[in-house]
Amino acid sequence: MDKNSPKLRTVNKSVPPFLLNDFPKDFPYKVGEQLIYILATRGATDIEGKEWEQIFANSIGAKWKPSVVGLDDIALGNTAWGAKSVKFKKPSKRKSIRLISGRNDLINSYDYNVQPGKLPNEHGELVLNIYNERVSKMRETYKHLRTVVLIRSEDLIENVIFEIDTIRYDPELYYWEWKGKNLYGFNKKTKDQKFTWQSGGQQFTIFEDVPEDSLIIRVKRPTLIPKDFILSKIGFDSSWINVIKYTSPSPKKESAKGKKSS
Repeated sequence: MDKNSPKLRTVNKSVPPFLLNDFPKDFPYKVGEQLIYILATRGATDIEGKEWEQIFANSIGAKWKPSVVGLDDIALGNTAWGAKSVKFKKPSKRKSIRLISGRNDLINSYDYNVQPGKLPNEHGELVLNIYNERVSKMRETYKHLRTVVLIRSEDLIENVIFEIDTIRYDPELYYWEWKGKNLYGFNKKTKDQKFTWQSGGQQFTIFEDVPEDSLIIRVKRPTLIPKDFILSKIGFDSSWINVIKYTSPSPKKESAKGKKSS
């Protein structure tokens, strides 16, 4: 035994529920069945961001708790996820995506006089500082912080799912350029674009590569279940509806409507 490397009980004690992008074996099926249920009962070919959050939480046995910050909408033990969903025609062909990641309002956060076209690196650093502060706050509560991304097809049949670690970004590693009222952040080493910030809408977006080990699932489109069938199965009748207030058409209005139509 190496006497210089004592075994510490606290090391590696706080492990996540599963490794990054190493989803539980039943995860693809749990996601798939929820998508099929939506298609069968609503005929919808799209879902909202909140629905994706719930689908992911249900699929890993986590708690869904929508947050204003958007970085910890799903929680399981020492790990929290923010969930993002984007739509493309061919999800499995995507190599990179752009994720909306908050507003990062310089006026509200710093009382900063935003000047499009001027001091791009100063503006960019402040934008990143706002985002980094959110991440730091979340990491005070959660040991592991991730973003889970769903790239869905327009018909909801093909879906790509992957996770990325939600990290702080070192402002020293990026440079910024104005293009009109939009600020673009680039990696100094690769020159690749990493961020966009809109000075008008204050929207902050991050470019992410789609990992090679992303999960890809395709689901079979089910037959839409008719509304009347569902209502009969649950024993629905009109007694389920309690009318609290209803103003019936006045006789004068009805009479006037009759004369007009004749």
